[in-house]
Amino acid sequence: MKDLNIMFAGFGGQGILFAGKIVAYAGMLDGHEISWLPSYGPEMRGGTANCSVCISDEPIGSPLVIDPDVLVAMNLPAYEKFIDHVVPGGIAIVDSTMVGTCTLREDISYHTIPATALAKDNDLKGLANVIMVGRLLAATKFSTREVFEKAIDKSVPEKKKHLAEANKRALQMGESWTAEEC
Repeated sequence: MKDLNIMFAGFGGQGILFAGKIVAYAGMLDGHEISWLPSYGPEMRGGTANCSVCISDEPIGSPLVIDPDVLVAMNLPAYEKFIDHVVPGGIAIVDSTMVGTCTLREDISYHTIPATALAKDNDLKGLANVIMVGRLLAATKFSTREVFEKAIDKSVPEKKKHLAEANKRALQMGESWTAEEC
């Protein structure tokens, strides 16, 4: 497997760190080396939040993702902050509900999805992040939905296990979404 460096970015409270945790668990379950590095502003909910996830077959030298292969942007400030750092040939996965239209780079591919609107409209409030993870799975194909579902089971805290099925539904929704124009 080619190394995969992913940056999840958005506001605190959007589940940025949880989304990264699911992807990291999936990489671990597939037998890869992984790192998961959360970062958030002091105000947390409503402030900035991002999460670096590295997946590799070799030991990982640094958990910090500076030039991501994949950017998962859940709001406009995150998109604007990180889009120029995506490596040529990389991928941008964009929540079009929160980002709106975006400036396109010719050297990366875009996968847009109205994740926040889909979550709201499908009784999946608070799961736009997992819809974005599903879109990431479809865009990168670095693992399978079955592995991601196991990762969800590992990531959902015991006191919220009743939400595991909704998370799996959100994952499937994101994976099966047909990307729209950015």
